[in-house]
Amino acid sequence: MKYHFKYQIDNDGIWGECCEIPSLYTQADSVDELRKNCTEALNLMLEEPSDSQTIFKLPEKKYDNEQSILQVPVQPEIAFGLLMRSYRMKHNITQKQAAEKLGMKNIYSYQRLEKKSNPTLSMLQKVSEVFPDINLELLLN
Repeated sequence: MKYHFKYQIDNDGIWGECCEIPSLYTQADSVDELRKNCTEALNLMLEEPSDSQTIFKLPEKKYDNEQSILQVPVQPEIAFGLLMRSYRMKHNITQKQAAEKLGMKNIYSYQRLEKKSNPTLSMLQKVSEVFPDINLELLLN
């Protein structure tokens, strides 16, 4: 999963703003430093949303071939939680309902999926069976 940062170079350095999350921006003295700062800022924001109702826009491929755009990867364990939360909120499913659909013993097991997690292949398969329209391919791009 990769988000996109549009960057601009001026006399004071380089600054970048996330195309999909406009309130997310950072600056640096070089493009390499900007890439590092964008990665850090993006992963921190996505890992710790301000409240349980926050849904971040998922990345869009429409920026992939534009100039002055950095593609910034999301850590895989954060990306999966983001995708699960986004899907659940979009379909108005509670965490409890999602846990039940996935056959989990309790809500806490499901909540770990929406946190920084590294799901097993069997869990990914179960998710794709229970939620057939979830786009797990986003995790690979």
